[in-house]
Amino acid sequence: MLRNQGRYSFLITPISYVLDIAVINAFAYFLLINLEEVILFHIYISLAWIIISIRSGFYGVFRYTKVTNILILLVRQFFFYFLILYAFIGFFKQPNMSRLALAEYTLVVFLGVSILKFLNYYLLMNYRRMIKGNLRNVVVIGKNKKAQQLIDVFNEHAEFGYDFKKQFCPKEDVFNIYKCFRYIVDNNIDEIYCSVSELNNEQINEIVNFADNNLKTLKFLPDNKNIYTKKLKFEYYDYLPILSLRDIPLHKPINALIKRTFDIIFSLIVIFGLLIWIGPILAILIRLESKGPLFFIQKRSGLDNRAFNCYKFRSMAMNKDADQQQASKNDMRVTKIGKFIRATSIDELPQFYNVLFGNMSVVGPRPHMLKHTDEYASKVDKYMLRHFVKPGITGLAQVKGYRGEIQRKSDILNRIKLDIFYIENWSFLLDLKIIVQTILNIFRGEDKAY
Repeated sequence: MLRNQGRYSFLITPISYVLDIAVINAFAYFLLINLEEVILFHIYISLAWIIISIRSGFYGVFRYTKVTNILILLVRQFFFYFLILYAFIGFFKQPNMSRLALAEYTLVVFLGVSILKFLNYYLLMNYRRMIKGNLRNVVVIGKNKKAQQLIDVFNEHAEFGYDFKKQFCPKEDVFNIYKCFRYIVDNNIDEIYCSVSELNNEQINEIVNFADNNLKTLKFLPDNKNIYTKKLKFEYYDYLPILSLRDIPLHKPINALIKRTFDIIFSLIVIFGLLIWIGPILAILIRLESKGPLFFIQKRSGLDNRAFNCYKFRSMAMNKDADQQQASKNDMRVTKIGKFIRATSIDELPQFYNVLFGNMSVVGPRPHMLKHTDEYASKVDKYMLRHFVKPGITGLAQVKGYRGEIQRKSDILNRIKLDIFYIENWSFLLDLKIIVQTILNIFRGEDKAY
């Protein structure tokens, strides 16, 4: 069996550079851009591509990189490349250069480079999974829940290309760190993963020195329960390294503007494209089955834990427990038309008015009843972090199956964990992914949509 332990991995990035530069120059040559300084233009775009790539980390795609991260890299790379292209006209005074043709060229190059990048990504994944090439031999030092989860990732995701060899347990009496080092050397281990909580300072120092002296990649598993949900980064004050929490992305003005602009546009499309005609139909059907208003209005917890009126199509008969009790399976309060609109999530559509008014966002942590906010704030660690951003009509927790009635403590814990992950890792592409997944779930049906 062919086994290549990453011997030629260092060639992947240079080859990618060559192929991408070949693509951008080939299209520039064959497309009619009306160039006057042909050689200058080719030199310009090649240097620009290399500089932008270095600055944006365009070729920083790792074996564990997700597709959404690659999309982000592509969008960021071509945003700046597009600006640099148009700057060529002004810098070198090219009045006859076709702006439209330049835009078409950018689009074609974007498609060409994207195909190459994803082709390279999927070929490498299949190469690792099927041929067992481009592998990294790894060991794990530590024996706990997080260490086991990491080992499961190595074993279940063959496409990542990690060949798990052995696990060492520092808590065992027979553990000898020097025997561990000998095993690593004798078995050509490439990467060492250490559980911080199971090592003392002296052991950590010895492992760091060993890894440095033997050219081994060393990574630490941050399994401290107080920080594992945090996204950390190093900052340097002069030459002093400081470990700090990463800023919440949506607290940056440009990100907040992008999200708010999308919310307004998307909510207007839904309101004028769907609600304007489905509302009167539902008003008739709801009133025919039970007396009461078309809309159910309930106080929910929003941004900064401020209460707001959340709108829904009424799906229950009028009852006094609406603000105290969540809907449960086979709930007698739910009407016949209510079962349908709840199963298809049509009852949530009026919340696009909340989005337009600025109380909610299309994507975000689902808003909870005031009663539940008060209840879980004292019971669930880090629960209030979900109020750092606007609540959403849909969210990461919902598309992962944690929606509706909270039946077990694990339901709320997993929901909060995913909410915090969304808040700390927000991106516009993540929002789009959640929206697409939500639409797919509506057509597939969901067990807890009742």
